[in-house]
Amino acid sequence: MAFTHMIPASAAQTFYPGDRITGDHYAGRSPIQAVNGATASAQPLASMVGIDILKAGGNAVDAAIAMNAVLGLMEPVGNGIGGDIFVLVYDPETQQVYGLNGAGRSPMGLDIETVRANLTPEGTIPPVGPLPVSVPGAVDGWFALHERFGRLPMEQVLAPAIRYAEEGFPVSQTIAYYWERNMRILQARYDAGAFNEFDNARATYLNAQGRAPAEGEVFRNPDLARTYRLLAEQGRDAYYEGEIARTIDAYMRRIGGWLRYEDFAAHTSEWVEPVTVNYRGYDVWQIPPQGQGMSVLQMLQILEGYDLASMGFMSADTLHVMIEAKRLAFEDRARFYADPAYQPAPVEWLLSDEYAAERRALISMDRAMDQVGPGDPPQIEHNDTTYLTTADSSGMMVSLIQSNYRGMGAGIVADGLGFMFQNRGEAFSLDEGHPNVYEPGKRPFHTIIPGMVTYEGQGYLSFGVMGGAMQPQGHVQVLSNMIDFGLNIQQAGDAARWRHEGSTEPTDGLGAPAGMGVVHLESGVPQAVRDALEQRGHVLGNSDGGFGGYQAIRRDPVTGVLSAASEMRTDGAAQGY
Repeated sequence: MAFTHMIPASAAQTFYPGDRITGDHYAGRSPIQAVNGATASAQPLASMVGIDILKAGGNAVDAAIAMNAVLGLMEPVGNGIGGDIFVLVYDPETQQVYGLNGAGRSPMGLDIETVRANLTPEGTIPPVGPLPVSVPGAVDGWFALHERFGRLPMEQVLAPAIRYAEEGFPVSQTIAYYWERNMRILQARYDAGAFNEFDNARATYLNAQGRAPAEGEVFRNPDLARTYRLLAEQGRDAYYEGEIARTIDAYMRRIGGWLRYEDFAAHTSEWVEPVTVNYRGYDVWQIPPQGQGMSVLQMLQILEGYDLASMGFMSADTLHVMIEAKRLAFEDRARFYADPAYQPAPVEWLLSDEYAAERRALISMDRAMDQVGPGDPPQIEHNDTTYLTTADSSGMMVSLIQSNYRGMGAGIVADGLGFMFQNRGEAFSLDEGHPNVYEPGKRPFHTIIPGMVTYEGQGYLSFGVMGGAMQPQGHVQVLSNMIDFGLNIQQAGDAARWRHEGSTEPTDGLGAPAGMGVVHLESGVPQAVRDALEQRGHVLGNSDGGFGGYQAIRRDPVTGVLSAASEMRTDGAAQGY
């Protein structure tokens, strides 16, 4: 019998989801329940690799590294070893949360005058080519994690990614969409002269017919397999002091880039003290600046003063105060968050109860603020990510986020290495008075943030929401869904979301306060709530798909049972055993 391809719903008739027997209608599936271990990521095969590593005797850190390596192959639209990494680890032995900043720094031989001489016609740092490329920190982050917490040898941890890179894997639906879209955009920018080398990227990420792989098509990356083998056999030094670093140095010299071997040899990850606030009895943890995670904590501090449960789930009052809290926190994010080695943010003041009360007092329940600016401290001292989480039977939990930043990255791939470089340097400011201003050897502002929650000193929730500036907004929404409104871990991610854009960015200058901006709402927000928000002055936008992708694992503090979730906005899956 001949195979007949199914007609897409958009080309035939409108289809609606079936009815769930239990749970709310908006939850795509039930949470995964397990006792021995759980994983969740944006690609089902990667989640299964994590389970295999746990079953082989690895712990949550081993599983997280293995999954990240697989995702660098299977989800190149969001991450890879040309990018950076941030991680939170809950260690049950010490009952502490540890933070790893695995961000790389700008080239030491690139000064701001050279940056300004190579800007786009619009006067911004370009998203493609060698200018926005900083040292990739992911690989060093893997080995720093493994040295401190890992159990299995790295050869075993990286073996699944090597096998899939050599033998191939079927590309999943959402990733296939972004793969084609990103390569098409990069090709257009190359054709317009925005950068001068795209052959290596085409050879790496297009198939024999010269197109991006379609959904279900088996894709191989033998160059990346070879790179992973070098890491498995020679360790992190192969990347930062060996063959890989020298290959990148030679490639950058050939295309007129600025990264050098010395930049790689000087790179180190940094173990950092996570920042935390208590929200209604739960301790919420984030990586401190230069990332944006602290804005989650600032928003929660403001929202602590409202009885959201009484206001109602998805009500106009609840959404209004959340949006206003975001607008306030994001102005501080733009003004103060930067590499602390150059200008530390006033963390204690920004997270204080007193400052939260001061900012909360600016919010009116009747009307959205016309303009929003940053706070005034008493003294200042001088689209595109993957998220995964793992937990094991000991109680260890890992929250890991990794990214190439905008699009697929900078569009350039060093000879024979099989991965694209990040364009994270695009996130620097060019304003001389800004904490995030470009400087050689400096870490740029980062959007990627892992989340962690502890309860009475025990690991409780490891979670993340992918997607640029959506990430802190998503963190607050899923936490509130669980803590304020009692949604389970799957419902909390599948519920409709909002996203505000139009705040001042860390790439902007120190100018005037931000205006109203636009609030984008998913279709699940009721019309009556939309009308009420508009009456308060909010400008509403459509549901444009930019609401992030969520994964999470929750550990029951009494039974130790693990619940895992991966929402319907990505290809991902949660697994457990």
